[in-house]
Amino acid sequence: MRILVLGGGGREHALVWKLSQSTAVEKIFLAPGNGGSYQEQKVINIDLNTADFPALVKFATENEVDLAIPGPEQPLVDGIESHFRKVGIPVFGPSKKAARMEGSKAFSKAFMQRHSIPTAKFRVFKADQFEEAISHVTTCGFKVVLKASGLAAGKGVLIPQTTDDAIAGLREIMVDNVFGDAGNEVVIEELLEGPELSVLAFCDGYTIVPLPAAQDHKRIGEGDTGPNTGGMGAYAPAPIATPALMDRILKETLRPTTDGMRKEGFPFVGILFTGFMVTEDGPKVLEYNVRFGDPETEALMLLLSEDTDLAEVALACAEHRLDSVSIKTRPGFAVSVVLASQGYPGSYPKGKQITIGSVPSTHFIPADVVVFHAGTTRSNDKLVTSGGRVLAVSAHAGTIQTALGAAYSAIGNIQFDGKTYRQDIAHRALRPASVESNCLTYADAGVSIDAGNSLVQRIKPYVRRTRRTGSEAEIGGFGGVFDLKAIGYQDPVLVSGTDGVGTKLRVAVEAGTHGTIGIDLVAMSVNDLIVQGAEPLYFLDYFACGHLDVDQAASVINGIAEGCIQSGCALIGGETAEMPGMYKKGDYDLAGFAVGAVERSLILPRSDISIGDIVLGLPSSGVHSNGFSLVRKIVSVSGLKYSSPCPWNPSITLGMALLEPTKIYVKTLLPVIRKGLLKGLSHITGGGFLENIPRVLPSGTGCYIDARAWELPPVFRWLMKEGRVQPLEMARAFNNGIGMILIVGHDKVDEMIQTIQASGEPVYRVGEVAAGEGVEIRNLDVWSS
Repeated sequence: MRILVLGGGGREHALVWKLSQSTAVEKIFLAPGNGGSYQEQKVINIDLNTADFPALVKFATENEVDLAIPGPEQPLVDGIESHFRKVGIPVFGPSKKAARMEGSKAFSKAFMQRHSIPTAKFRVFKADQFEEAISHVTTCGFKVVLKASGLAAGKGVLIPQTTDDAIAGLREIMVDNVFGDAGNEVVIEELLEGPELSVLAFCDGYTIVPLPAAQDHKRIGEGDTGPNTGGMGAYAPAPIATPALMDRILKETLRPTTDGMRKEGFPFVGILFTGFMVTEDGPKVLEYNVRFGDPETEALMLLLSEDTDLAEVALACAEHRLDSVSIKTRPGFAVSVVLASQGYPGSYPKGKQITIGSVPSTHFIPADVVVFHAGTTRSNDKLVTSGGRVLAVSAHAGTIQTALGAAYSAIGNIQFDGKTYRQDIAHRALRPASVESNCLTYADAGVSIDAGNSLVQRIKPYVRRTRRTGSEAEIGGFGGVFDLKAIGYQDPVLVSGTDGVGTKLRVAVEAGTHGTIGIDLVAMSVNDLIVQGAEPLYFLDYFACGHLDVDQAASVINGIAEGCIQSGCALIGGETAEMPGMYKKGDYDLAGFAVGAVERSLILPRSDISIGDIVLGLPSSGVHSNGFSLVRKIVSVSGLKYSSPCPWNPSITLGMALLEPTKIYVKTLLPVIRKGLLKGLSHITGGGFLENIPRVLPSGTGCYIDARAWELPPVFRWLMKEGRVQPLEMARAFNNGIGMILIVGHDKVDEMIQTIQASGEPVYRVGEVAAGEGVEIRNLDVWSS
């Protein structure tokens, strides 16, 4: 495959670096545009700034190019895609009509409005509507952002602090034409507040596959101060982008966007780059870009796994068959730090000699640290600066701290006169620096009140999603309130339970994955409520740590909220305890407390459980949250790491497989409980079958379980084999694929099975209540076969 990449910035060099790893790629050509760029592949010096499309097409045809990848936005907005397509060359990039999503903010905002995509309130004004625009900013009642509608090289956005500033900004755009033709239309929109996210997603017009979300650093100065730039650094994945948040972004924005574009006749092909603000009301779109962007791309290319062939993915998008290829990412974090010329984003000198020491001197050397050229060129056999953003130093490691350390270490070995860079990249994901003071404060003792307050504000949207009848209060008070009368129970009995997630927490911490452990916390309590017939009503959590990492804690609590949603209970409160010296850096502990209610007549287990009753089983989702001391021991003797490919599913890591959250059975079981079909339930937790099932059986009865009744899941086969665990010990330690046991009378079995299967849940007939005591596991030998 021969590929033509248009553009010579950091993003294009990052793409070339990743494309060069493809065994399918024979040659890569680069058209860097005006000014040139340092590049070791073949360079064709066609000036993109004059949009010399025929010359590009002629070159591509003569050199038998198989795929064109336009990098900059201007050629896409000008319609370069159709020039290649007309001569039969596939293009990884959108059509001219689709590129309007970036080329005209007025167009994209109207599109979002048509398709109910969450975004800020807005109005659009033409250049001759200066007075009307002034009237709007003085009467709208909210802080505004001013955006030149057209392309302005990333500089067409003003964030005024006062109404006078807003009027002055409108004058600059609409009267003084500081952004040229880009300001022929002005979008005035509501200022959104919250952390920003950049989500880049592959798209073929039908299928859309997002990459891990990144966070950019737009301002030139430390602590997000000074003028906006094209981006001074980025990191990914951003901890705030939990699985639940990414799922919401996919459902509320990305799919509606691509579906809407296709329905309106301009399907999107290429990379859809969507900027979000994560507000209290959820993620809202700031803007669309229709191509890879700096400096996120430099980090994301390092996150793509070695198994992901970027050339194949890009060609599949161009040929509308994205679902036929695999896109995988590596565990861990990637960062990029931009080295800029002094004076950027204003005027800056060029031609400063660059020396690179003991780090990879070109971006073609695969390493944990990669230096991508952005604004460099060759002059008299010397590498010199030629742009505002000169280099992007990127690194990948298991933790964000390690990745940053590697990048900044490399930066120390790169020199040029006027080298400018930020030293606080990823500060949102890291512990804030302590403030030096002669007077001791709570913060000096290691406790951040501000971080605690920030966490409360961050999690309020998560908590609101769990509201249900009986619970309408906002978190932040001294306790949670629930109105039992409002839900209509006649003769209720309250049932409560408390639990944690045990040493599964250690796996989450070591794997650096915190988004699902909160689901486990809720599951362990609400599954204990449902076995007594109780509907979970509300939940409270306890989060303890040595130092409060707001992003980490928010990720955990977002998982708790997701668990509450799955179980239908409200998250009405909790406690966050920051206790320096009690926990190591990065460690935390969790506990949860759930309360439910059941009508007195439906309390389980019933007293009429008898010999001959049938034992059914509902499947587990994995190991759930018990037996992890043994799991961790087995992993340690196996020689694998949590970042290693999973032995039974190499598409994910071992840590991801083991952290599969505990299944919540509430919504499956409540209907059959209310029908009176059940006699008893047993949640298979610590102690496995042998200790949990007898807890619901009356004196003088036991049961047998037939191990042939279901297939032992691969995770348990691996644990048994790798740890040389005997089958009987497996039955004592783990759920072995059955997370909930149901005891049903003979006359209700068929109705029970049909009702559960109708909900989409598999159910197995696994045994029978018998005379005697305890649990007999029959045919255990099948687990060893």
